[in-house]
Amino acid sequence: MKACMIIGKANVGKTLFAVNFAGYLGVSRLDIDFTTPNGETYRRTLTQKEAVEELTSPNPHHTLGLQRLEIQMPGLKGKKRFALLDTSGLTDGIPEESMVRRAMAQTLAQVREAAVILHLIDASSVGKEGAVEAVGPVDWQVAQFGGMRTGYAILANKMDLPEAAAGLVQIRREFPGHVILPISALLKTGFAEVKQFVWRHL
Repeated sequence: MKACMIIGKANVGKTLFAVNFAGYLGVSRLDIDFTTPNGETYRRTLTQKEAVEELTSPNPHHTLGLQRLEIQMPGLKGKKRFALLDTSGLTDGIPEESMVRRAMAQTLAQVREAAVILHLIDASSVGKEGAVEAVGPVDWQVAQFGGMRTGYAILANKMDLPEAAAGLVQIRREFPGHVILPISALLKTGFAEVKQFVWRHL
């Protein structure tokens, strides 16, 4: 089964996007397969509300491991089945905590297998000096690798925040030649364009 991978730095809104995008595609109960950095696997079934409450957090590295959700995406020409992969947040440099290091290694190991890579960037924090979610070297590295593939897009998230408009301009300037889709994972705006992109590349 082809995979659509959500990747990006910590605190950019990856898990909220994954949960709300699944809801947008018609998934009301989420059967999520979790894989820890140690390789342990388990499954949980959550409602949309439960998933948002339990899996998202304002604190960085709340997601440690892979969260896999199989989705049947409806389209004009039938349906496409794929795995939506929510991943651990990346950081610039080497994290001190071994569990975070293993989680990042687990994320990077999955990148080559994904048919679609959705690279989330927090448009409201692009230029924030020292912010964990600010654009940094790891974003350029992901874009450099992703740019070699047709199924790569940057999702400029948090467009509901006032600082995001200026951030989107900066993202477009710093990542020329890439598909850039402005979204709000919170308000579920821009999801139609993301769905079209994912459909085309699965």
